[in-house]
Amino acid sequence: MSNATAKKVVLAYSGGLDTSVIVPWLKEHYGCEVVCYCANLGQDDDLSGVEAKAIASGASACYVEDLREEFVRDFLFPMLQSGATYERTYLLGTSIARPLIARGQVQTALKVGADALSHGCTGKGNDQVRFELTYMALAPHMKIIAPWREWHIRSREDALDYAALHNVPVTSTRASIYSRDGNIWHLSHEGGSLEDPWLEPELNMFQRTVTPEQAPDAPEYLEIGFERGIPVSVNGEQLGPVALLQTLNEIGARHGVGRVDLVENRLVGMKSHGVYETPGGTLLYRAHQGLEELALDRETMHYKDTLAIRFSELIYNGQWWSPLRYALSAFFTETQKNVTGVTRLKIFKGGVHLVGRKAERSLYVPDLATFSEDAVYNQADAEGFIKLFGLPQKVEALTSGAE
Repeated sequence: MSNATAKKVVLAYSGGLDTSVIVPWLKEHYGCEVVCYCANLGQDDDLSGVEAKAIASGASACYVEDLREEFVRDFLFPMLQSGATYERTYLLGTSIARPLIARGQVQTALKVGADALSHGCTGKGNDQVRFELTYMALAPHMKIIAPWREWHIRSREDALDYAALHNVPVTSTRASIYSRDGNIWHLSHEGGSLEDPWLEPELNMFQRTVTPEQAPDAPEYLEIGFERGIPVSVNGEQLGPVALLQTLNEIGARHGVGRVDLVENRLVGMKSHGVYETPGGTLLYRAHQGLEELALDRETMHYKDTLAIRFSELIYNGQWWSPLRYALSAFFTETQKNVTGVTRLKIFKGGVHLVGRKAERSLYVPDLATFSEDAVYNQADAEGFIKLFGLPQKVEALTSGAE
């Protein structure tokens, strides 16, 4: 038994092998009661047997909470408003989920009177940071237990042996070639052949989207409606957050939309190669960008793009509950007050093409943009503007050769 103490621990629990063996390990090494917490974020896993499995593994209780509505409404859609993408292409599906799961875990711990929190994240990944920063922000008085940084288990075989020794129910002993994480927003793939970034991902790896070659031979058009930067309708039908995203996931998936192959920089310092499937999110990002083209002025749009990079880093690094994240969210919300309208997309063989947009308060004025003769814009005015705008460069050129 460990010298450290804990009376009651709430464990972030998935029902997989790792978190299942953590239950008896915590009891053995800390002499504590273990309560499991599992969040439903729309992952592909069947959660109907999670509670029974946790108790069979030695937990005193298991709480399964459906957070899909809150996840889409309060995390995904605000991220969409910001335009945040990590390292140009990653739509942050795993990163944005962790603060919500950890918050639910903390709330459960407070409710049951626990004095410690635990997770099954490894010591070389990003998720340990995301969970523990949430713990520190929302329950700074609680002890944090990270078994992967303490125990002797180093392989799936070790975990299976430990499970057998402690009578932990294991449904399958066949290891998946890939490490995956999924929710209603995306599905990620790591490991296996992906550890060589030169190799093309195997076709049988993908689980949510068809290959572009298998997609329909005719394009599909769809319209997405927004109110203040929040998506509210698909093809004129008003939908709630979860139903809207599910609808777009289905449309995007059958057209092979949303596949991303990325070598990314992990927070802990190494590079990793991952493949992501985000069909509905990809459609939403393109549609939202198109509407902003009409609704945002140049200075706001350009500055928003700059801050979106910083915002993506905060999300990726697990700093969702930080003061800076709150402040940036307030900024992004303000920028969206006129982002109301409809965007039309054409999707075909994995491609997403913006083919139309209209906004209630559009800054696009045809009379100013036209190449035809107009009475609004005096082209002669441009001469004085260019002279003043280019004056610093002219002065630099005139003085650069002076002795």
